[in-house]
Amino acid sequence: MSQTRPPGAGQEGDEAYATLRNNLNAVQAICSAVEGTLGPKGLDTMLVGSHGEVIITNDGVTILEKMDVSHPAAQLLVQVARSQQERVGDGTTTATVLAGALVAEGARQVTRGVPVAKVVRGIQDGVAQAARSLTTRARPIEGLEDPVLYRIAYVAGREQADLAELIVGAARQLGAAKLREETFRFADVVQSLGQARGEVWPGLIVSKRPANAQAEFPERAAHVLIVQDEFAPEAVEEEALTTEAGYRRHLQLREHFVAALERLSELGVGLVASERSVDPEAEQFCTDRGIMVLQRVPRSLLRRLAEYAGARPVRRSALYRPASDWAGYLGYAGHIAYDERLGCVRIAEGRGRPQVSIVVGASTNEIAGERLRIARDAASALQAALRSGWLPGGGAAEIAAAHELDRYRETVRGMEGFGVEAVAHALRKPLSQIVVNAGYNPLEKVEEAKAAQLQAGSDALGIDCDTGAVLDMTEAGVVDPADVKLHALQAAGEVAAAVLRIHTVIRMRQLREE
Repeated sequence: MSQTRPPGAGQEGDEAYATLRNNLNAVQAICSAVEGTLGPKGLDTMLVGSHGEVIITNDGVTILEKMDVSHPAAQLLVQVARSQQERVGDGTTTATVLAGALVAEGARQVTRGVPVAKVVRGIQDGVAQAARSLTTRARPIEGLEDPVLYRIAYVAGREQADLAELIVGAARQLGAAKLREETFRFADVVQSLGQARGEVWPGLIVSKRPANAQAEFPERAAHVLIVQDEFAPEAVEEEALTTEAGYRRHLQLREHFVAALERLSELGVGLVASERSVDPEAEQFCTDRGIMVLQRVPRSLLRRLAEYAGARPVRRSALYRPASDWAGYLGYAGHIAYDERLGCVRIAEGRGRPQVSIVVGASTNEIAGERLRIARDAASALQAALRSGWLPGGGAAEIAAAHELDRYRETVRGMEGFGVEAVAHALRKPLSQIVVNAGYNPLEKVEEAKAAQLQAGSDALGIDCDTGAVLDMTEAGVVDPADVKLHALQAAGEVAAAVLRIHTVIRMRQLREE
Protein backbone atom coordinates (compact mmCIF):
# COMPACT_ATOMS: atom_id res chain seq x y z
CA MET A 1 0.00 0.00 0.00
CA SER A 2 1.52 3.32 -1.08
CA GLN A 3 1.94 6.19 1.39
CA THR A 4 0.84 9.74 0.67
CA ARG A 5 3.67 12.30 0.86
CA PRO A 6 3.07 15.84 2.06
CA PRO A 7 3.54 18.73 -0.38
CA GLY A 8 7.21 19.21 -1.27
CA ALA A 9 8.17 15.66 -0.30
CA GLY A 10 10.35 13.47 -2.50
CA GLN A 11 13.40 14.43 -4.55
CA GLU A 12 12.07 17.85 -5.59
CA GLY A 13 11.17 18.60 -1.96
CA ASP A 14 14.62 17.54 -0.78
CA GLU A 15 16.21 19.92 -3.27
CA ALA A 16 13.84 22.72 -2.29
CA TYR A 17 14.76 22.34 1.37
CA ALA A 18 18.47 21.66 0.84
CA THR A 19 19.52 25.20 1.76
CA LEU A 20 17.24 25.26 4.80
CA ARG A 21 18.58 21.94 6.07
CA ASN A 22 22.16 23.04 5.48
CA ASN A 23 21.57 26.25 7.43
CA LEU A 24 19.75 24.35 10.17
CA ASN A 25 22.69 21.96 10.57
CA ALA A 26 25.08 24.90 10.89
CA VAL A 27 22.88 26.60 13.48
CA GLN A 28 22.54 23.39 15.50
CA ALA A 29 26.31 22.90 15.43
CA ILE A 30 26.77 26.36 16.92
CA CYS A 31 24.10 25.74 19.55
CA SER A 32 25.71 22.46 20.59
CA ALA A 33 28.90 24.40 21.41
CA VAL A 34 27.19 26.54 24.06
CA GLU A 35 24.04 24.76 25.27
CA GLY A 36 26.06 22.45 27.54
CA THR A 37 27.07 25.51 29.59
CA LEU A 38 23.50 26.54 30.47
CA GLY A 39 22.24 26.40 34.05
CA PRO A 40 23.87 25.73 37.41
CA LYS A 41 25.07 22.29 36.28
CA GLY A 42 26.43 23.56 32.97
CA LEU A 43 30.08 22.83 32.30
CA ASP A 44 32.89 24.91 30.78
CA THR A 45 34.30 24.94 27.28
CA MET A 46 38.02 24.96 26.54
CA LEU A 47 39.04 27.10 23.58
CA VAL A 48 42.49 26.36 22.18
CA GLY A 49 44.27 28.80 19.84
CA SER A 50 46.65 28.05 17.01
CA HIS A 51 49.62 29.01 19.18
CA GLY A 52 48.54 26.98 22.20
CA GLU A 53 46.72 29.76 24.04
CA VAL A 54 43.88 28.47 26.19
CA ILE A 55 40.59 30.02 27.37
CA ILE A 56 38.35 28.06 29.75
CA THR A 57 34.89 29.60 29.97
CA ASN A 58 31.15 29.01 29.93
CA ASP A 59 30.42 32.53 28.69
CA GLY A 60 28.35 32.14 25.53
CA VAL A 61 29.55 35.22 23.66
CA THR A 62 33.20 34.42 24.40
CA ILE A 63 32.80 30.89 23.05
CA LEU A 64 31.01 32.03 19.90
CA GLU A 65 33.34 34.94 19.14
CA LYS A 66 36.47 32.83 19.61
CA MET A 67 35.17 29.90 17.54
CA ASP A 68 36.29 29.48 13.95
CA VAL A 69 32.89 30.09 12.32
CA SER A 70 32.71 30.33 8.52
CA HIS A 71 29.16 29.25 7.68
CA PRO A 72 27.02 32.36 6.97
CA ALA A 73 23.95 31.05 8.83
CA ALA A 74 26.12 30.19 11.82
CA GLN A 75 27.53 33.72 11.75
CA LEU A 76 23.99 35.05 12.13
CA LEU A 77 23.78 33.18 15.42
CA VAL A 78 27.08 34.69 16.54
CA GLN A 79 25.57 38.10 15.80
CA VAL A 80 22.63 37.25 18.09
CA ALA A 81 25.03 36.65 20.96
CA ARG A 82 26.96 39.81 20.14
CA SER A 83 23.74 41.85 20.04
CA GLN A 84 22.67 40.41 23.39
CA GLN A 85 26.07 41.27 24.87
CA GLU A 86 26.05 44.83 23.55
CA ARG A 87 22.46 45.53 24.59
CA VAL A 88 22.25 43.99 28.07
CA GLY A 89 25.64 42.35 28.68
CA ASP A 90 24.25 39.00 29.88
CA GLY A 91 22.12 36.09 28.65
CA THR A 92 24.09 35.33 25.49
CA THR A 93 23.78 31.57 25.95
CA THR A 94 20.02 31.83 26.49
CA ALA A 95 19.68 33.98 23.36
CA THR A 96 21.67 31.46 21.32
CA VAL A 97 19.70 28.47 22.63
CA LEU A 98 16.38 30.22 21.95
CA ALA A 99 17.47 31.18 18.43
CA GLY A 100 18.58 27.63 17.67
CA ALA A 101 15.30 26.20 18.97
CA LEU A 102 13.26 28.71 16.96
CA VAL A 103 15.14 27.89 13.76
CA ALA A 104 14.71 24.14 14.38
CA GLU A 105 10.98 24.41 15.12
CA GLY A 106 10.42 26.79 12.22
CA ALA A 107 12.30 24.50 9.83
CA ARG A 108 10.21 21.54 11.03
CA GLN A 109 7.03 23.39 10.15
CA VAL A 110 8.38 24.46 6.76
CA THR A 111 9.43 20.93 5.81
CA ARG A 112 5.92 19.77 6.74
CA GLY A 113 4.66 21.99 3.94
CA VAL A 114 3.78 25.22 5.75
CA PRO A 115 4.80 28.23 3.61
CA VAL A 116 7.86 30.04 4.94
CA ALA A 117 6.10 33.42 4.89
CA LYS A 118 3.33 32.04 7.12
CA VAL A 119 5.78 30.50 9.57
CA VAL A 120 7.85 33.69 9.78
CA ARG A 121 4.76 35.85 10.31
CA GLY A 122 3.58 33.49 13.02
CA ILE A 123 6.99 33.55 14.72
CA GLN A 124 6.95 37.34 14.74
CA ASP A 125 3.44 37.33 16.20
CA GLY A 126 4.37 34.68 18.76
CA VAL A 127 7.50 36.54 19.86
CA ALA A 128 5.49 39.76 20.31
CA GLN A 129 2.83 37.93 22.38
CA ALA A 130 5.46 36.17 24.52
CA ALA A 131 7.33 39.44 25.08
CA ARG A 132 4.10 41.06 26.32
CA SER A 133 3.52 38.10 28.62
CA LEU A 134 7.01 38.34 30.12
CA THR A 135 6.76 42.12 30.47
CA THR A 136 3.50 41.91 32.45
CA ARG A 137 5.05 39.28 34.73
CA ALA A 138 8.14 41.36 35.56
CA ARG A 139 8.53 42.45 39.20
CA PRO A 140 10.14 45.82 39.99
CA ILE A 141 13.31 46.32 42.01
CA GLU A 142 12.60 48.23 45.23
CA GLY A 143 15.78 50.31 45.33
CA LEU A 144 19.43 49.34 45.77
CA GLU A 145 18.76 47.79 49.17
CA ASP A 146 16.38 45.24 47.64
CA PRO A 147 17.84 41.78 48.47
CA VAL A 148 16.78 40.55 45.02
CA LEU A 149 19.69 42.54 43.56
CA TYR A 150 22.18 40.34 45.36
CA ARG A 151 20.42 37.23 44.04
CA ILE A 152 20.51 38.66 40.51
CA ALA A 153 24.27 39.22 40.78
CA TYR A 154 24.78 35.83 42.47
CA VAL A 155 22.96 33.87 39.76
CA ALA A 156 24.52 35.81 36.86
CA GLY A 157 27.88 35.58 38.64
CA ARG A 158 27.64 31.77 38.59
CA GLU A 159 27.13 31.54 42.31
CA GLN A 160 30.42 33.23 43.23
CA ALA A 161 29.42 35.07 46.38
CA ASP A 162 32.51 37.28 46.57
CA LEU A 163 31.88 38.68 43.11
CA ALA A 164 28.19 39.26 43.85
CA GLU A 165 29.09 41.20 47.01
CA LEU A 166 31.56 43.36 45.10
CA ILE A 167 29.00 44.15 42.39
CA VAL A 168 26.21 45.04 44.83
CA GLY A 169 28.57 47.11 46.98
CA ALA A 170 29.76 49.08 43.97
CA ALA A 171 26.18 49.63 42.78
CA ARG A 172 25.22 51.14 46.13
CA GLN A 173 28.20 53.50 46.00
CA LEU A 174 27.28 54.67 42.50
CA GLY A 175 23.57 55.15 43.17
CA ALA A 176 20.47 54.19 41.23
CA ALA A 177 20.39 57.36 39.12
CA LYS A 178 23.83 56.66 37.66
CA LEU A 179 22.99 53.01 36.96
CA ARG A 180 19.83 54.00 35.11
CA GLU A 181 21.65 56.35 32.73
CA GLU A 182 21.17 55.07 29.19
CA THR A 183 24.80 55.59 28.16
CA PHE A 184 26.40 54.17 31.32
CA ARG A 185 27.60 50.54 31.23
CA PHE A 186 28.15 49.22 34.74
CA ALA A 187 30.22 46.32 33.38
CA ASP A 188 32.86 48.80 32.16
CA VAL A 189 33.91 49.60 35.73
CA VAL A 190 35.01 45.99 36.31
CA GLN A 191 38.65 45.18 35.65
CA SER A 192 41.20 42.51 36.43
CA LEU A 193 44.57 43.32 37.95
CA GLY A 194 46.57 40.10 38.08
CA GLN A 195 47.42 39.24 41.67
CA ALA A 196 45.14 41.90 43.15
CA ARG A 197 42.52 41.12 45.78
CA GLY A 198 38.89 41.84 45.02
CA GLU A 199 37.91 45.36 46.03
CA VAL A 200 35.64 48.29 45.24
CA TRP A 201 37.72 51.45 44.80
CA PRO A 202 35.76 54.70 45.37
CA GLY A 203 37.02 56.36 42.21
CA LEU A 204 38.95 55.35 39.11
CA ILE A 205 41.73 52.84 38.64
CA VAL A 206 43.71 53.31 35.44
CA SER A 207 45.58 50.09 34.70
CA LYS A 208 48.55 51.83 33.08
CA ARG A 209 52.03 52.64 34.20
CA PRO A 210 53.01 56.31 33.91
CA ALA A 211 55.13 57.19 30.88
CA ASN A 212 57.58 58.70 33.37
CA ALA A 213 57.51 55.62 35.63
CA GLN A 214 61.10 56.15 36.71
CA ALA A 215 59.89 58.98 38.95
CA GLU A 216 58.40 58.54 42.42
CA PHE A 217 54.86 59.79 42.76
CA PRO A 218 53.68 60.30 46.34
CA GLU A 219 49.96 60.51 46.98
CA ARG A 220 48.73 64.02 46.25
CA ALA A 221 45.77 66.23 45.39
CA ALA A 222 46.09 67.98 42.05
CA HIS A 223 44.47 69.27 38.91
CA VAL A 224 43.96 66.91 35.99
CA LEU A 225 44.54 67.69 32.31
CA ILE A 226 43.07 65.40 29.64
CA VAL A 227 44.53 65.66 26.13
CA GLN A 228 42.47 63.97 23.45
CA ASP A 229 45.43 64.11 21.14
CA GLU A 230 49.21 63.79 21.27
CA PHE A 231 50.79 65.52 24.24
CA ALA A 232 53.33 67.19 22.00
CA PRO A 233 53.87 70.44 20.08
CA GLU A 234 51.99 70.86 16.85
CA ALA A 235 53.94 69.31 14.02
CA VAL A 236 55.33 70.99 10.94
CA GLU A 237 55.27 69.02 7.72
CA GLU A 238 58.58 67.37 6.84
CA GLU A 239 58.81 69.22 3.54
CA ALA A 240 58.42 72.56 5.32
CA LEU A 241 61.29 71.69 7.69
CA THR A 242 63.71 71.86 4.76
CA THR A 243 63.00 75.58 4.42
CA GLU A 244 64.25 78.29 6.73
CA ALA A 245 60.72 79.58 7.37
CA GLY A 246 59.47 76.07 8.16
CA TYR A 247 62.31 75.42 10.57
CA ARG A 248 61.66 78.73 12.35
CA ARG A 249 58.00 77.75 12.62
CA HIS A 250 59.07 74.43 14.15
CA LEU A 251 61.21 76.19 16.77
CA GLN A 252 58.45 78.67 17.51
CA LEU A 253 55.91 75.88 18.14
CA ARG A 254 58.30 74.12 20.49
CA GLU A 255 58.87 77.35 22.41
CA HIS A 256 55.13 77.84 22.78
CA PHE A 257 54.79 74.24 23.92
CA VAL A 258 57.46 74.66 26.60
CA ALA A 259 55.68 77.81 27.79
CA ALA A 260 52.45 75.79 28.00
CA LEU A 261 54.25 73.18 30.08
CA GLU A 262 55.37 75.91 32.48
CA ARG A 263 51.73 76.95 32.90
CA LEU A 264 50.86 73.34 33.82
CA SER A 265 53.23 73.52 36.75
CA GLU A 266 52.00 77.00 37.80
CA LEU A 267 48.35 75.81 37.74
CA GLY A 268 49.05 72.82 39.98
CA VAL A 269 48.48 70.11 37.40
CA GLY A 270 49.55 66.75 38.85
CA LEU A 271 48.20 64.35 36.21
CA VAL A 272 48.19 64.53 32.42
CA ALA A 273 46.30 61.79 30.55
CA SER A 274 46.85 61.65 26.81
CA GLU A 275 45.00 59.60 24.21
CA ARG A 276 48.13 59.30 22.09
CA SER A 277 51.89 59.47 22.59
CA VAL A 278 53.85 61.92 24.75
CA ASP A 279 56.69 64.11 23.52
CA PRO A 280 60.03 63.14 25.19
CA GLU A 281 60.69 66.74 26.21
CA ALA A 282 57.24 66.95 27.79
CA GLU A 283 57.84 63.68 29.60
CA GLN A 284 61.14 64.93 31.01
CA PHE A 285 59.62 68.28 32.02
CA CYS A 286 56.80 66.54 33.89
CA THR A 287 59.20 64.09 35.51
CA ASP A 288 61.33 66.95 36.86
CA ARG A 289 58.25 68.56 38.40
CA GLY A 290 56.52 65.44 39.72
CA ILE A 291 53.67 65.55 37.20
CA MET A 292 52.39 62.08 36.34
CA VAL A 293 51.87 61.42 32.62
CA LEU A 294 49.71 58.64 31.18
CA GLN A 295 49.89 58.00 27.45
CA ARG A 296 47.77 55.99 24.99
CA VAL A 297 44.78 55.94 27.32
CA PRO A 298 41.66 54.57 25.54
CA ARG A 299 39.11 57.23 24.70
CA SER A 300 36.37 55.49 26.68
CA LEU A 301 38.55 55.64 29.80
CA LEU A 302 39.46 59.26 29.10
CA ARG A 303 35.76 60.10 29.04
CA ARG A 304 35.22 58.41 32.39
CA LEU A 305 38.23 60.23 33.86
CA ALA A 306 36.99 63.57 32.51
CA GLU A 307 33.55 62.96 33.97
CA TYR A 308 34.95 61.95 37.35
CA ALA A 309 37.51 64.77 37.67
CA GLY A 310 35.21 67.40 36.17
CA ALA A 311 37.62 68.08 33.30
CA ARG A 312 37.04 68.95 29.65
CA PRO A 313 39.21 67.05 27.16
CA VAL A 314 41.29 69.34 24.92
CA ARG A 315 43.22 69.11 21.68
CA ARG A 316 46.88 70.04 21.82
CA SER A 317 46.17 73.37 20.10
CA ALA A 318 44.32 74.43 23.28
CA LEU A 319 47.57 74.21 25.24
CA TYR A 320 48.66 77.54 23.74
CA ARG A 321 45.72 79.48 25.12
CA PRO A 322 46.21 81.99 27.99
CA ALA A 323 46.27 80.62 31.54
CA SER A 324 42.97 82.41 32.25
CA ASP A 325 41.23 80.11 29.76
CA TRP A 326 42.42 76.92 31.41
CA ALA A 327 40.08 77.00 34.41
CA GLY A 328 37.26 75.47 32.41
CA TYR A 329 39.43 72.62 31.11
CA LEU A 330 41.19 71.36 34.21
CA GLY A 331 39.65 68.75 36.48
CA TYR A 332 40.58 68.01 40.07
CA ALA A 333 41.10 64.94 42.24
CA GLY A 334 41.88 64.89 45.95
CA HIS A 335 43.83 61.64 45.68
CA ILE A 336 46.21 60.67 42.86
CA ALA A 337 48.68 57.87 43.53
CA TYR A 338 50.66 55.28 41.62
CA ASP A 339 50.26 51.70 42.88
CA GLU A 340 53.60 50.24 41.88
CA ARG A 341 52.76 46.69 43.01
CA LEU A 342 49.77 46.41 40.69
CA GLY A 343 51.06 48.79 38.02
CA CYS A 344 48.06 51.11 38.07
CA VAL A 345 47.09 54.66 38.98
CA ARG A 346 44.45 55.19 41.66
CA ILE A 347 42.35 58.34 41.53
CA ALA A 348 39.78 59.33 44.15
CA GLU A 349 37.86 62.33 45.48
CA GLY A 350 37.14 63.71 42.02
CA ARG A 351 35.10 66.89 41.87
CA GLY A 352 32.92 65.60 39.02
CA ARG A 353 30.32 62.83 38.91
CA PRO A 354 30.72 59.70 41.07
CA GLN A 355 32.62 56.67 39.80
CA VAL A 356 33.76 53.37 41.24
CA SER A 357 36.19 50.71 40.06
CA ILE A 358 35.64 47.02 40.77
CA VAL A 359 38.86 45.01 40.92
CA VAL A 360 38.72 41.26 40.32
CA GLY A 361 41.78 39.18 41.08
CA ALA A 362 42.81 35.53 40.73
CA SER A 363 45.86 33.29 41.04
CA THR A 364 46.50 32.94 37.28
CA ASN A 365 45.83 35.05 34.22
CA GLU A 366 43.48 32.41 32.74
CA ILE A 367 41.35 32.28 35.88
CA ALA A 368 41.46 36.06 36.24
CA GLY A 369 40.14 36.42 32.69
CA GLU A 370 37.21 34.11 33.38
CA ARG A 371 36.39 35.80 36.71
CA LEU A 372 36.45 39.14 34.89
CA ARG A 373 33.89 37.85 32.36
CA ILE A 374 31.72 36.47 35.17
CA ALA A 375 31.87 39.72 37.15
CA ARG A 376 30.93 41.75 34.09
CA ASP A 377 27.97 39.47 33.46
CA ALA A 378 26.86 39.99 37.06
CA ALA A 379 27.24 43.78 36.77
CA SER A 380 25.26 43.85 33.53
CA ALA A 381 22.53 41.67 35.01
CA LEU A 382 22.18 43.89 38.08
CA GLN A 383 21.93 47.02 35.93
CA ALA A 384 19.38 45.37 33.61
CA ALA A 385 17.26 44.29 36.58
CA LEU A 386 17.30 47.78 38.06
CA ARG A 387 16.06 49.17 34.75
CA SER A 388 13.51 46.52 33.75
CA GLY A 389 12.64 44.45 36.85
CA TRP A 390 13.10 40.72 37.34
CA LEU A 391 11.49 37.39 36.57
CA PRO A 392 11.73 33.89 38.05
CA GLY A 393 14.79 32.15 36.61
CA GLY A 394 15.63 28.60 35.73
CA GLY A 395 13.38 28.70 32.65
CA ALA A 396 10.23 28.99 34.80
CA ALA A 397 9.01 32.30 33.38
CA GLU A 398 9.47 30.98 29.84
CA ILE A 399 7.34 27.90 30.67
CA ALA A 400 4.52 30.17 31.88
CA ALA A 401 4.78 32.34 28.77
CA ALA A 402 4.78 29.21 26.58
CA HIS A 403 1.53 27.99 28.15
CA GLU A 404 -0.07 31.39 27.62
CA LEU A 405 1.12 31.25 24.01
CA ASP A 406 -0.45 27.80 23.58
CA ARG A 407 -3.80 29.28 24.53
CA TYR A 408 -3.27 32.18 22.16
CA ARG A 409 -2.42 29.68 19.39
CA GLU A 410 -5.94 28.29 19.64
CA THR A 411 -7.35 31.68 18.63
CA VAL A 412 -5.11 32.12 15.57
CA ARG A 413 -6.75 31.33 12.30
CA GLY A 414 -4.65 30.38 9.32
CA MET A 415 -1.23 28.80 8.94
CA GLU A 416 0.48 31.54 10.97
CA GLY A 417 -0.53 29.44 13.96
CA PHE A 418 2.28 27.04 13.14
CA GLY A 419 4.78 29.86 13.66
CA VAL A 420 3.18 30.74 16.99
CA GLU A 421 3.46 27.07 17.92
CA ALA A 422 7.18 27.17 17.07
CA VAL A 423 7.72 30.02 19.52
CA ALA A 424 5.88 28.12 22.28
CA HIS A 425 8.10 25.08 21.69
CA ALA A 426 11.25 27.23 21.70
CA LEU A 427 10.30 28.88 25.00
CA ARG A 428 10.46 25.47 26.68
CA LYS A 429 14.00 24.91 25.43
CA PRO A 430 15.87 26.81 28.21
CA LEU A 431 14.33 24.69 30.99
CA SER A 432 14.71 21.56 28.86
CA GLN A 433 18.42 22.22 28.35
CA ILE A 434 18.98 23.14 32.00
CA VAL A 435 17.56 19.81 33.20
CA VAL A 436 19.47 17.89 30.51
CA ASN A 437 22.69 19.44 31.83
CA ALA A 438 21.61 18.39 35.33
CA GLY A 439 21.11 14.77 34.19
CA TYR A 440 17.30 14.55 34.01
CA ASN A 441 14.78 13.64 31.32
CA PRO A 442 13.72 16.94 29.71
CA LEU A 443 10.28 15.79 28.54
CA GLU A 444 9.37 14.55 32.01
CA LYS A 445 10.67 17.58 33.90
CA VAL A 446 9.21 20.19 31.57
CA GLU A 447 5.78 18.58 31.90
CA GLU A 448 6.18 18.42 35.68
CA ALA A 449 6.97 22.12 35.84
CA LYS A 450 4.10 22.99 33.51
CA ALA A 451 1.58 20.94 35.50
CA ALA A 452 2.81 22.39 38.81
CA GLN A 453 2.48 25.95 37.51
CA LEU A 454 -1.07 25.33 36.30
CA GLN A 455 -2.10 23.72 39.57
CA ALA A 456 -0.58 26.45 41.75
CA GLY A 457 -1.31 29.37 39.41
CA SER A 458 2.32 30.46 39.71
CA ASP A 459 4.91 31.33 37.06
CA ALA A 460 7.77 30.78 39.53
CA LEU A 461 7.77 26.97 39.68
CA GLY A 462 10.67 25.22 38.00
CA ILE A 463 12.96 22.25 38.57
CA ASP A 464 15.59 21.91 41.30
CA CYS A 465 18.74 20.80 39.47
CA ASP A 466 20.04 19.03 42.59
CA THR A 467 17.00 16.89 43.41
CA GLY A 468 14.88 17.00 40.25
CA ALA A 469 11.86 18.11 42.31
CA VAL A 470 9.57 21.04 41.55
CA LEU A 471 10.92 24.18 43.22
CA ASP A 472 9.72 27.76 43.62
CA MET A 473 12.48 29.70 41.86
CA THR A 474 11.61 32.98 43.58
CA GLU A 475 11.81 31.47 47.07
CA ALA A 476 15.09 29.76 46.11
CA GLY A 477 16.50 33.09 44.92
CA VAL A 478 16.86 31.95 41.30
CA VAL A 479 15.91 35.14 39.47
CA ASP A 480 16.87 36.84 36.20
CA PRO A 481 16.57 40.38 34.83
CA ALA A 482 13.46 40.82 32.69
CA ASP A 483 15.38 42.72 30.00
CA VAL A 484 17.81 39.81 29.55
CA LYS A 485 14.96 37.43 28.74
CA LEU A 486 13.07 39.93 26.58
CA HIS A 487 16.02 40.89 24.41
CA ALA A 488 17.10 37.26 24.07
CA LEU A 489 13.63 36.31 22.81
CA GLN A 490 13.38 39.24 20.40
CA ALA A 491 16.90 38.71 18.99
CA ALA A 492 16.20 35.00 18.59
CA GLY A 493 13.00 35.75 16.67
CA GLU A 494 14.82 38.10 14.32
CA VAL A 495 17.58 35.64 13.44
CA ALA A 496 15.14 32.74 13.08
CA ALA A 497 13.09 34.76 10.59
CA ALA A 498 16.26 35.67 8.68
CA VAL A 499 17.50 32.06 8.47
CA LEU A 500 14.12 30.63 7.47
CA ARG A 501 13.75 33.15 4.64
CA ILE A 502 17.04 32.14 2.99
CA HIS A 503 16.22 30.22 -0.19
CA THR A 504 19.55 30.26 -1.99
CA VAL A 505 23.16 30.88 -0.99
CA ILE A 506 25.33 32.42 -3.71
CA ARG A 507 29.01 33.21 -3.42
CA MET A 508 29.69 36.84 -4.34
CA ARG A 509 32.09 37.72 -7.12
CA GLN A 510 35.47 38.79 -5.83
CA LEU A 511 36.41 42.35 -6.75
CA ARG A 512 39.70 42.68 -8.55
CA GLU A 513 42.40 44.58 -6.75
CA GLU A 514 43.52 47.61 -8.71
